[in-house]
Amino acid sequence: MQRRRHSTSASLLPSFVVTFREGLEAALVVAIVASYLNRTGRQNLNDYLYSGAVAGVGASVLLGVIISAVYGGLAGGFAEIFDGVASLTATVVLTYMILWMTRHAQTLRADLEHKLETAITAGQVLGIVAVSFVAVFREGLETVLFMTTLAIADSSGTVTGAIIASAAAVVLGLLLMKGIYRLDLNKFFQVTSVILIVFAAGLTGHGVHELIEAGESSGIGLGVLGRHAFDINPPINPDGTYPLLHEEGAVGSVLTSLVGYAGSPEWLRVIAYLGYWLTLGTYVFLTHQRTKRS
Repeated sequence: MQRRRHSTSASLLPSFVVTFREGLEAALVVAIVASYLNRTGRQNLNDYLYSGAVAGVGASVLLGVIISAVYGGLAGGFAEIFDGVASLTATVVLTYMILWMTRHAQTLRADLEHKLETAITAGQVLGIVAVSFVAVFREGLETVLFMTTLAIADSSGTVTGAIIASAAAVVLGLLLMKGIYRLDLNKFFQVTSVILIVFAAGLTGHGVHELIEAGESSGIGLGVLGRHAFDINPPINPDGTYPLLHEEGAVGSVLTSLVGYAGSPEWLRVIAYLGYWLTLGTYVFLTHQRTKRS
């Protein structure tokens, strides 16, 4: 089956939002560690911090190159399986990150400083390298997995959004280090968690759709679950172009990347999409409500 190609704007915004969120989270960890080292008179250990961060970025880029090379060599049903598995894997990683940050946003600084003090007191300065490497690589892994599914549809828009977001995250991270800008972390992660839930729900639906198509290509059907729940795609124009609201059209393709819109989804895709929304959305909402009351 021919892979879908969307307009550049379709993937630019979700690519920017996810990369900015993940990049800022990594920059935030580096800023917290740098602030702690400077505050405690240990500026001489900053080289360990920056070495770990650079290594984390390098490992993330290498992972992206490997995934891109693997996907580039696939075709037909294998490409659909890869796309579906990559989408669902990205959903799992994003979900874990959302849940972790929902529970730990308020204690992030204290937890990091405790780990640093323990490592430095024990003379294990390489612990600083490990902290910054893990923080940066974890965010890089999440970004690469999410970007893979976007890049399959629109590589130029995905790369453009990621570059702009990375630059913005680095600038804001430097401002945080200098103490010029103080970010309300709890509010920031609350807002971006909701946005990421929207993206993750769309990834869930897309992953299920790709695996359904891969199964059908292999002669494996799902019965009613594999049938289309509805079809609201406008007819293709006489000149062969797609109407704006068609899922391949200018507006529809953007909605597909942003919120997982599908003009003719299978029943299983609808169930997975709504199920994700209801489950994770309810959990995050209730957790934030408890946080407000405490």
